[in-house]
Amino acid sequence: MLKLALFVCGVVLCAFLPQLPSLWNVSGLCLLSALLSRLGGRRLAWLSGLACAFLLGLGYADARAQWRRAQELPRAAWQQTLEFRGVVRGLPAPGEYGVRLQFEVEQVLSPGASLPSVVQLFVFARKGDTAPGLSWHAGQRWQLAARFRPRQSTANPFGFDAEQWLWSEGVLASGTVQPGAHLLNAAQDGQARVDRLRERLVLRIESVLGQQRAAGLVAGLTVGAQQRIARAEWQNLARTGLTHVVSISGLHITMVAGMVAGLVAWLLRRWPGGRIAPRLLIVGSGVLAAAVYAVLAGFSVPTQRTLYMLCCMALMLCWQRAWSGLHIWWMALTVVLLIDPFAVLAPGLWLSFGLVAALMLSSAGRRAPPGKLRQTLLAQWAATVASLLPLLAMFGNFPLLSPVANAFGIPYVSVLLTPLSLLAVILPWDGPLLLAGHLAEYFYRGVDWLAQWPMLQVAAAPWPLLLVGGIGSVWLLAPAGMPGRWLGASLLVPALCYRPAPPEVGTFRAVVLDVGQGLSLLIQTRQHALLFDTGAAEGGRWVLPQLQGLGIRQLDILLLSHNDKDHDGAAADIVAAMPVRQLLVGQQATLQQQGLLGRLCQRGQSWVWDGIRFDVLWPPAGASLPDDNSHSCVLRVASWRHALLVTGDAPMAVEERLVEDYGRQLHSSVLLPGHHGSRTSTSARWLQTVAPQLSVLSLGFLNRYRHPHPRVLQALQQQGLVLRTDADGLLTLTLGDALQFDCYRRQAARYWRAPAPCAAPSD
Repeated sequence: MLKLALFVCGVVLCAFLPQLPSLWNVSGLCLLSALLSRLGGRRLAWLSGLACAFLLGLGYADARAQWRRAQELPRAAWQQTLEFRGVVRGLPAPGEYGVRLQFEVEQVLSPGASLPSVVQLFVFARKGDTAPGLSWHAGQRWQLAARFRPRQSTANPFGFDAEQWLWSEGVLASGTVQPGAHLLNAAQDGQARVDRLRERLVLRIESVLGQQRAAGLVAGLTVGAQQRIARAEWQNLARTGLTHVVSISGLHITMVAGMVAGLVAWLLRRWPGGRIAPRLLIVGSGVLAAAVYAVLAGFSVPTQRTLYMLCCMALMLCWQRAWSGLHIWWMALTVVLLIDPFAVLAPGLWLSFGLVAALMLSSAGRRAPPGKLRQTLLAQWAATVASLLPLLAMFGNFPLLSPVANAFGIPYVSVLLTPLSLLAVILPWDGPLLLAGHLAEYFYRGVDWLAQWPMLQVAAAPWPLLLVGGIGSVWLLAPAGMPGRWLGASLLVPALCYRPAPPEVGTFRAVVLDVGQGLSLLIQTRQHALLFDTGAAEGGRWVLPQLQGLGIRQLDILLLSHNDKDHDGAAADIVAAMPVRQLLVGQQATLQQQGLLGRLCQRGQSWVWDGIRFDVLWPPAGASLPDDNSHSCVLRVASWRHALLVTGDAPMAVEERLVEDYGRQLHSSVLLPGHHGSRTSTSARWLQTVAPQLSVLSLGFLNRYRHPHPRVLQALQQQGLVLRTDADGLLTLTLGDALQFDCYRRQAARYWRAPAPCAAPSD
C-alpha cells in the first residue's frame, strides 16, 4: 500500500511543477532504483522500491502531460481562421449571446494547419438571430471555419482558474465560428446517438415544465445538462454547500449503483439465482447501472472518475481477498489517476476521495456499529470536518449552514428527486415529470431561504498553516478512544484566523487584478482599502474571490472611474456582498443603472490614510465633457517617496489639461495608462511629465480591440518597465521606501499555465 501511495504522490507532484522534467532523466532514475532494489541489501532494496514507485508515478504523469502539450494549438494558429470538419459532442449550451459547444475535430482542411482533437466553439448570435436553418444540435457533423485562440485565460490566486480547468478537461483551444458553416450528414457512432437521446430528453423536459428553473434542475439530474441551471441558482447552491447535490458525480452515480444493487439483492433473497454467485450478480448489476447512468449523463470527466472508482472497488470485492477499506481506497485512487492523471487538478476528486477517507477514519475501531441516527450524525460530522479546510482553501468561504443543508438536501435529492426524475424521463406520461418539477421547485425554495444566511469567510492561509490544519482535521476524525482527540481543533485555529500582514504605515500596496479586458485596482494601506473599478464580469467571478482571499472584510471607498461596463460592471455585486463605507463615481449614470447610492468624484477631493495621500485630479465639478471616457476619475496615491497614478479611460485631451494644471506634480513612479493602452491616450507629453519607472497595462489576452496599440507600447517601453495583466496575471506592487512588484504567473508557475515574462521582483 505504501508503494501505491508513493505512486500517487508522484502523479500529484507532477501537476504542480513549474516545468516538466526530462523523461530521459526520470526514466534513468527509475531504472537505477530498480537495479538497486535487485542488487542491494534488504533495506536498500526496500527504499529503492519505494523510490521506483514514486518515480513511476512522476514519469507516467510527465509522459501523459508531454503528449497532451504536443496537441496544443500551435502559436502560428493563434487568431487565425481555420477550416475543418467535425462532430458536435455533448449538449450545446445556449446563452444570451449565442451557443457554446464542444466539438470533436475530424479533419483540418486548411493547408498545413493542425488543431487539438477537442475544441470549444462559440457561435455568437442572439437566440432567434441565426440564419434560417442554421441551428446546432448534438451529434451533428459540420464543415465550418473558426478563428482560434489558445486556452490562456485570466490568472488570479483565488477563485475559479479557467486555465487549470481547461487543461484538466482536455480542452486545449477555443474558437469563434465564422459565417458560412455547412451542415453535413449526422454522425452515427455510439456517442452521437447517446447525445441525441440526451438532447431529446432535455427538450421533452422543457416542453413539459417550460423554461423554469425546475426544468433545468431536472435536466441536470437526469442527463447532466447542468448548463440549463442558471448562474444565480449555482451561486445560491454554493452559498449553502449543495452544489455537489445537483452535480452528477460520485454521490448520484454511487446512489444509483447502490439502489440497483440493493434491489437485485432483495430479488435474489426471494428467488435465488443459478450457478452465478449472488455476490457477482449484486456487484455487477450495481456497476452496470452506474455505467448506464454515467453514459446518460454525458460521461463527463467527474462521472468517469466515479465509475472507475466503483469498478475498482467492485473488482476488489469480487476478488475474495481480505482487502481493508484503506487498501481499496488507495487502489481506486491509483486506477483513477492511471486513467486520468490530470484529475489531480480537479477539486471534486479530492473532495470525493477525502470524504470517503474521512468516513472510514471516523468509523474505524468501533466494536459495534452505532444506531442509524447516530451513524448519520457521525457521517455528517466527518464530512463537515473533512471539507472545512479544503473548501476554505479552494474557495475562501464555507457555508455555516452546510451541515443542516446537506442533512436535508442529500436525502431529498438523492432518495426522492433524482430517482423520480430518472423514472419520469423514461415513462411516456407527463404526470411524473410535473411531480418532479414541483419537487425541484420546493428544493429551490429551501435553497433560496438557506442562501440568505451568512457564510464563514477567511483569508487564504499559506501552505504551512494549511498543513497544520490538515493534521488537526485528521486528529479530530481519529477513532473513538484516541487520547486528546478534541485538541485537533486547536490546530485548525491558525488557518481559520489567519490575516495577511498589512502594509506598514507610510507604505501602500497596489494589487492590479487580472479581470480580462477591463480594470480593477485594489489599494491597501495599514488600516484601509480602496477599490478602483471592478471589471466587467460578475463580482463573484474575479473581484470578490480576490478580496476575500486577501482578507478584505470591507471597502472604505469603492471608486468607479466612469460609466463603462469594463470598469463598473461588477459594482452592484460587490456592494451587495461586502460593506462599502463610501461610493464615488465618475458619472451619475453608474448610480442610476445599477441602483446604487453614492456621490460624484471631483477634482480637489483629498484624504490621508496611514501616511498615504490620495488626490482626485479629475473631473472638475460641474464640467461639461464630450464623452464618457472624459469623465474618468483620475486618482493619484502617494507615499513620501513613490506615487501611483491611475486614469481610467481618460483620453489625451484630459491628459493635456492635467499637464497644464499640475505639471511636475504629476510625477509618479507607477502609471496605469489610460484606456488599456489605446492610441486615444498616453501622449508623449503626458509620459514625459509623469515619467513613470513602471507602467502597468490592464487588458484581456488577445482582446478584440487589439490593445495595447504598438505606438503606445513602444513609448512605454522606452520610458521604463512595462507589466501586463494579460501576460503576467495579477500584479502586486508595494510602494514605500522602495518600489517592489511581483506577478502571479511567476509566483505560481505551473507547466500547464502560460509562462510569465514578468521580471524578477524589483527592489
